[in-house]
Amino acid sequence: MTPLEDTAPFQTFILKVANRCNIDCDYCYVFNSTDQAWRHLPARMSLDVARAAGRRIGEHVAAHGLRTVHIVLHGGEPLLAGPRHMADLLSALRTGVPADTAVRFELQTNGTLLTTAWLNLFEQYEVAVGVSLDGPPAANDRHRLTHASRSSAASAVRGIELLRSRPHLFAGLLAVVDLANDPVEVHDYLATFDPPVIDFNLPHATHDQPPHRNDPTVPEYGLWMSRVYDAWLARPDHRHSVRMLEDIVALTSGVHGSVETLGLAPPTSVVIESDGTIEGVDTLRSVEEGASQLGLNIANHNFDQALRHPKLQHRQYGITALAEKCQNCALVDVCGGGYLPHRFSATDGYRNPSVYCTDLEHLIRHVQNSLRQHGWDPHAPSAPSP
Repeated sequence: MTPLEDTAPFQTFILKVANRCNIDCDYCYVFNSTDQAWRHLPARMSLDVARAAGRRIGEHVAAHGLRTVHIVLHGGEPLLAGPRHMADLLSALRTGVPADTAVRFELQTNGTLLTTAWLNLFEQYEVAVGVSLDGPPAANDRHRLTHASRSSAASAVRGIELLRSRPHLFAGLLAVVDLANDPVEVHDYLATFDPPVIDFNLPHATHDQPPHRNDPTVPEYGLWMSRVYDAWLARPDHRHSVRMLEDIVALTSGVHGSVETLGLAPPTSVVIESDGTIEGVDTLRSVEEGASQLGLNIANHNFDQALRHPKLQHRQYGITALAEKCQNCALVDVCGGGYLPHRFSATDGYRNPSVYCTDLEHLIRHVQNSLRQHGWDPHAPSAPSP
């Protein structure tokens, strides 16, 4: 076991403030995957749980001398908590953290419930808001429909346009890759909203339930993201980041990335469910029933105990936790073996290459070749992002 003093402390705390959603995305790992824990969890986080979470975060901050922490309000759809209850939750969380520690509140929403009242609340607590949108209406509505199977696109766009009236609150857009959608069209459409960041997530998949492919012999997801990269660079007026691509540039240069889906740095995030249970990577719900559960809760356990939990300790092992193929790969410092859920198989656990191995290889090489063509040595540690 890794000694606690050698373990990276948590710096991002993801709170499931609402455990229901007003739309029904068919790829959702919370409601439409193997693990159906949401059925037994409170629909929203209580103030008692939020106060306890704030105290535990405060303890962790003091124990590790943290100057800044990120508190991410998540769901389900977090706006279903309601503005008044959300205000109480934010106050309770802020009160629990030492006053000299900066708290960066973030919230991820589908955007359909945003109102001026919500933005006023976010102004008060300086909450940065990210919105999930998969592209133009036809692309978005392949998967992101209401419970009545109606389009959610217009309501999401209305919310984004409202959020753009407070650009300092706009954290960015998040899209899930779908091979049926044109990557350039998706990227360029999302760029029209002037987000500071566009995130692209690969669909959650495992070796037991691999991602959809039209041709299994072709790195289709890598090709899709490579076209996004080319579109991103094609216009000098683009000012947004594409986090996955910038992370590849940073990791190629020997600089730490910003997300746990790439690279070998130990993840520093933890999840607090609406009932106060402490979980690891919540996307592990796409793997199997109970995969994200640690058997811990904030009433009886602190976050250092979570750091010591075997399910989280192996995330600290870096390259030694990876499959032999990954350990011997020249791109391992950038790929990091791929995202943890994507390595899973019921037979071998997580010691497998990612189900997106060939896709990541193609994308990383595409980015690195592009950098070389622009005359930049990708191994220069101080090189700027494109």
